[in-house]
Amino acid sequence: MTGELVGSVEMFEPRLADHIDPSARFEKLATGFRWSEGPVWDRRSSSIWFSDVPRNMVFCWSERGGLSVHMRPSGFRAATEYSEEPGSNGLQIDREGRLVLCEHGDRRVGRIEPDGRHVTLADRFDGKRFHSPNDLVVRRDGSIYFTDPPYGLPGKLTDPLCELPFCGVYLLRVDLAGVAEVVLLASHLTFPNGIALSPDERILYVAISDPNAMRIVAFDVAPDGTTSGERVFFDAMPLRGSGNKGSTDGLKIARDGTLFATGPGGVLVIEKDGTLLGRLRTGEATANCAWGDDGSTLYVTADMHLLRIQTRTKGAGF
Repeated sequence: MTGELVGSVEMFEPRLADHIDPSARFEKLATGFRWSEGPVWDRRSSSIWFSDVPRNMVFCWSERGGLSVHMRPSGFRAATEYSEEPGSNGLQIDREGRLVLCEHGDRRVGRIEPDGRHVTLADRFDGKRFHSPNDLVVRRDGSIYFTDPPYGLPGKLTDPLCELPFCGVYLLRVDLAGVAEVVLLASHLTFPNGIALSPDERILYVAISDPNAMRIVAFDVAPDGTTSGERVFFDAMPLRGSGNKGSTDGLKIARDGTLFATGPGGVLVIEKDGTLLGRLRTGEATANCAWGDDGSTLYVTADMHLLRIQTRTKGAGF
């Protein structure tokens, strides 16, 4: 590692050492962003892609090429001013290698085709426009789970542009003809944010970034993709205060089902039984994370920084 080293590892349980060296630190790869978000590893280019939501951009960083602009605009294509967070947020790469984006300003889940066309996968439920799709995860069958809090609307839930009376968690299915079906999975959650699937795709995790009820909830997933059995997987409220910036936001899953979830103070390492093993302190409010390289490098978007840290575990899918 050659960049500035920041942060630290805070151990709550000795088992944390199975996942990361307790002496590990973050390497600062790039800085100067307004709010970095939604990282995803692109195997073809060996690079990490991530959003800067306020600047309406997707950046790319690689060992060989350093930092470059991958897409601008990324989430709002009108020439007018819109909100403080108009750009893309969560990013994923689907089974065909296409970039799928949650687009705040255009209020849709979009996809970039191989020929460069930007298509809308879904922008409405029951005829009403989404608030601002925030994060997503792609199932192995190609269907997409995503969350829709109001963070991209100029006035959040009180904005006159708001058409839906709830913040939804959705399942998006797209058939071979390109026809989309949007299934509402949950409408009672306040500020649903990050979202991830267990390695066997039997559990769906959703981070709730409600400042009064920061938590991660879990659902059982049926073979058809629908969910049931909601329960609180992890309560993050006791971690507030004492300079612990940030909230429950993005999350990713290791091969063994351990969650690496951003929360107060940095990245929380949580066993699949809900035990908090430790915290990877970034020093900043931390938005999201994603494994890359051979699966044992965790890339982290932390406010104005892009960071990375080596782990002893590998991410699911590597």
